[in-house]
Amino acid sequence: MQSIRFSLLVLPLVLLLPGLSPAQAQETAKPASQCQMIAQALPGAILASLASPALELAQAQADGTVRITYIGHSTFFIETPGGIRIATDYNGWYKPPSLPTVVTMNKAHSSHYTLSPEPGIEHVLHGWRDDGAPADHDVVAGDAYIRNVPTDIRSWGGAMEQNGNSIFIFEIAGLCIGHLGHLHHELTEKQYAEIGRLDILMVPVDGGLTMGAESMSRVVERLRSALILPMHRRGPPIDRFLLMFDEDFAVSFADTESVEVSIRSLPRQPTILVLKGV
Repeated sequence: MQSIRFSLLVLPLVLLLPGLSPAQAQETAKPASQCQMIAQALPGAILASLASPALELAQAQADGTVRITYIGHSTFFIETPGGIRIATDYNGWYKPPSLPTVVTMNKAHSSHYTLSPEPGIEHVLHGWRDDGAPADHDVVAGDAYIRNVPTDIRSWGGAMEQNGNSIFIFEIAGLCIGHLGHLHHELTEKQYAEIGRLDILMVPVDGGLTMGAESMSRVVERLRSALILPMHRRGPPIDRFLLMFDEDFAVSFADTESVEVSIRSLPRQPTILVLKGV
């Protein structure tokens, strides 16, 4: 399968709370996110150039190239420089070319999850919890660090169900890659802070099953990612989504399902790249 290639210095950060020494912070912290804007969310906190052992592993190949392939619906297949394979919104219908190491899922519709994943998948990450509490993932798999930010979903009756969806964030080779899942509402300031910087954004463009084009475009504009990858196009043509953006955003249509990208090859102008099959 062919792919296209696109031709920020990022420091790993860990949060130092008042009263904690650097050594104590390293011992007690979860893997620290290089993408989160912690300072905005927690006034008075100090950011330091420290890394937990897990974070050091996740960022060991910060100069590598990540391959992203659109499989179908909301499923992308992400291949890391270290050989980790990730499938997003995995439902078992859209099969990646090889067995994923990690799959993420959301439960808005059955096309976004499966309760019978292949037994060889090492990490199956649900974007929800059966008890209604927020899902909370901090997973290091090889050279990938994976976390989530919970959001709500709209039930079939129209009421909002708290914590039914997750935005999954993949920190790989210095890149911050976000998958919005089945996002049903515009984000809060707290959620934007928890997400942090996203270099690559996977966004649903169905025009209403998730959110309307205008609401979704506001989320995209706020996140200001360098590379935007549409997905979940059902019903309206993608032009309706693209018309929401002015000349600040470039638009490109690929003749292949895949793109290869690194931290150094990100486009300077925010670019909406429509991969083949969307």
